[in-house]
Amino acid sequence: MRVAIIAPPWLAMPVNGYGGIEVVLEGLINGLIDLGVEIELFGNSERKMSGVKTHSIYSIEQYFNIDRPFYESLPILAAHMEFALNKIKDDGKFDIIHDHNGFLGPEVLAWATNNRDLPPVVHTIHGPPFSNKHTLAQGLPDNRLFWRDLGNNMGRMYVVGISNTLMEPAPPAMRGHIMPTVYNAIELDKFKFVKKKKDYFVTLARFSRDKGQHIAAEICARRGFQLKMAGTINGIGSNRKLLFELANPLSTYRHYNDFRYYSDKILPYTLKYDKISYSGNLNFEDKVKFLSESKALLFPIDWEEPFGMVVIEALACGTPVVAMNRGAMPEIIQHGVNGFLANNTKEFEEYMDRIDEIDPVACRKSVKDNFSAGCMAAAYLERYKLAIKLNGKNV
Repeated sequence: MRVAIIAPPWLAMPVNGYGGIEVVLEGLINGLIDLGVEIELFGNSERKMSGVKTHSIYSIEQYFNIDRPFYESLPILAAHMEFALNKIKDDGKFDIIHDHNGFLGPEVLAWATNNRDLPPVVHTIHGPPFSNKHTLAQGLPDNRLFWRDLGNNMGRMYVVGISNTLMEPAPPAMRGHIMPTVYNAIELDKFKFVKKKKDYFVTLARFSRDKGQHIAAEICARRGFQLKMAGTINGIGSNRKLLFELANPLSTYRHYNDFRYYSDKILPYTLKYDKISYSGNLNFEDKVKFLSESKALLFPIDWEEPFGMVVIEALACGTPVVAMNRGAMPEIIQHGVNGFLANNTKEFEEYMDRIDEIDPVACRKSVKDNFSAGCMAAAYLERYKLAIKLNGKNV
């Protein structure tokens, strides 16, 4: 089987530092190659995966543009999609397209696959969640209108969600083109298992009100716990740059919600409490050390998290997770086995006190059994075969 994987254009692979979808794709590509699948990658080419042919219109990462107004950032994604589809069409010998570009990807591909010059498509929905009364109450736009109307004309495109929780509210019009969920996964052997932990908690995520890092900071400040926080703030990943922008009252970053969230809700704790610190955006080796030596990952999310890659990364290191019981967390965390699920801040704090009850070996095993790259690759290969079969061919 020959597969064209269309990654987002923002970050290159192998990932250097932050990476969400890209980390998943690295594991998927390597897993598919192990199964004998021929892969060609359409993505950013600032770095290239060994043994994988990469096609790109962009030779440098575009992540610094991702938060620009849509009329500035959208042309980047549009050019990337147009470039990829032209290459795939001209080649004419791919069996399947696997796309990972939110909204614009399925919009373009649903119409494009009405043309028999292109193979069928599997599109992975990585998020955000389908709109609901809570997101609408926050003033966020209603994305259900897009999915509802797309469902009426999906061509030869099929969608896969990264959790059952994510896909449950999908509009009925989409149902005939939804394939069974495939969980995100990691390459387990890249994550060091450490049984004996050090006495600190961690958070690792982009800083955002949705991720709720201020809850972890407040609890740790009040209880005198050590908390190390890592991640990007609107793409800023170094302490030096962050301090420069925070000190500049005219910084353009002050237009962004996530920057203001850090400035207003996190910075006061790092300035006042020595035990609470910002560790920047970590490269892969530093991330593994950061996670594997910590006593627990704190994940106090304030939204319906579609999956949560850092959760399985921590578990792979033998590090338990305390998370809010929202989104896909119940599909990843077995309460009392590899972590705890809290329904409110009070429970969250109580479970932090019980973290020694969790066996690091059980944490690692939960990833091996459910979220390994091999499992994910085998599941996607079955989805590819089904899409091809639905279009009257056999592989």
